Amino acid sequence: MAKVTRDDVARLAGTSTAVVSYVINNGPRPVAPATRERVLAAIKELGYRPDRVAQAMASRRTDLIGMIVPDARQPFFAEMTHAVEQAASERGKMVLVGNSDYVEERETHYLRAFLGMRVSGLILVSHGLTDQAAAEIDAWDARVVLLHERPEAIDDVAVVTDDVGGAQLATRHLLEHGHEYVACLGGMAGTPTVGDPVSDHVEGWRRAMREAGRSVEGRLFEAPYNRYDAYQVGLELLAGPDRPTAIFCSTDDQAIGVLRAARELRIDVPGELAVAGFDDVKEAGLTDPPLTTVASDRPAMARAAVDLVLDDGLRVAGSRRERLKLFPSRLVVRQSCGCR
Repeated sequence: MAKVTRDDVARLAGTSTAVVSYVINNGPRPVAPATRERVLAAIKELGYRPDRVAQAMASRRTDLIGMIVPDARQPFFAEMTHAVEQAASERGKMVLVGNSDYVEERETHYLRAFLGMRVSGLILVSHGLTDQAAAEIDAWDARVVLLHERPEAIDDVAVVTDDVGGAQLATRHLLEHGHEYVACLGGMAGTPTVGDPVSDHVEGWRRAMREAGRSVEGRLFEAPYNRYDAYQVGLELLAGPDRPTAIFCSTDDQAIGVLRAARELRIDVPGELAVAGFDDVKEAGLTDPPLTTVASDRPAMARAAVDLVLDDGLRVAGSRRERLKLFPSRLVVRQSCGCR
């Protein structure tokens, strides 16, 4: 069976191939409604399928958005990636996802690969973008939106949560339950100090503690972001002689690991230990007890990132404040903090 071409559609619709192209691509020129209907009817009748590869070569862009995340196995990044995919689908785009695994070389590899594919733009969740990767982006003059994190090496538009304010909310809430102090599970040594959400969570914890006149000395503990390693840290911390009565964890995954450690050590939560996290992943409402945490509007952030990365005016110069889209945080109170 012969392949249906754009010429076939034009002949059946009684128009030019250029008009068929305008209908398929929604531009660049307007098409009268009656003509558009004839073209669409011809496409349906003939079963025409546009050659996306040819379209990409002609426009030097594809219908693809590249997205690089540290680890899509972690619930927060999985939920954020899904939200971006849904938002992109609403705009007629598909998403290619690469996992950097917190490794600079892998992040740069995906940057080069996606840019070489002529993606419409990049949504980047970077733990700490290198100068080499930033130079790669500049060389391609790519549209880039930073999501969740905003590393210093690149000054593109960022869509982020009020991480400092959210951590303050959670820490204040724990202190209001009458605890002498709140311990904090932060990130590991080498975590970027600027633009990194976990560093901002630690800063929010510090501010809340100092506002309450409490010392932070010796009360910040290093922990990986995932629940499995955080569980090991929790075992050591909770089995020690100076066991805290309240812990703020920089991620929900860490908090889930701490809850598991507390259960294993037969420490009652929240009777003997109050726990709060950050991210409000879906599992947070299913832990035992359900986890008090800090939430942001991930679907709205994903839509904002997709809209920005597809906006032709994205790279127009502006102030740093204008290039930062900040979404508020809110405290989600459940039972792990001591509230009913």
